[in-house]
Amino acid sequence: MNLFVGNLSDQTTEQQLSELFAPFGAVQSAKVIYDTYSGRSKGFAFIDMPDAAEAERAMRNLNETFLDRKAIVVNEARPRADRERFPRPRY
Repeated sequence: MNLFVGNLSDQTTEQQLSELFAPFGAVQSAKVIYDTYSGRSKGFAFIDMPDAAEAERAMRNLNETFLDRKAIVVNEARPRADRERFPRPRY
């Protein structure tokens, strides 16, 4: 299951996220998203956990907890196709 982690500090690392989620189960990957031009964190990341039950338990227990002095948000990630960045003009 792929999880979205938002409201991250720009200091938060992938290693920190892996360690945070590890007590709840196996973490396949942790990926902090960085801005292409500035190289700074965009403030969110994706965590991939192979076991859905473990991922849901992590989501319940870690949502609205503090990491690097910021309350993080943990949700199930939505597929890219479900998001629309800018509404398309209707002609």
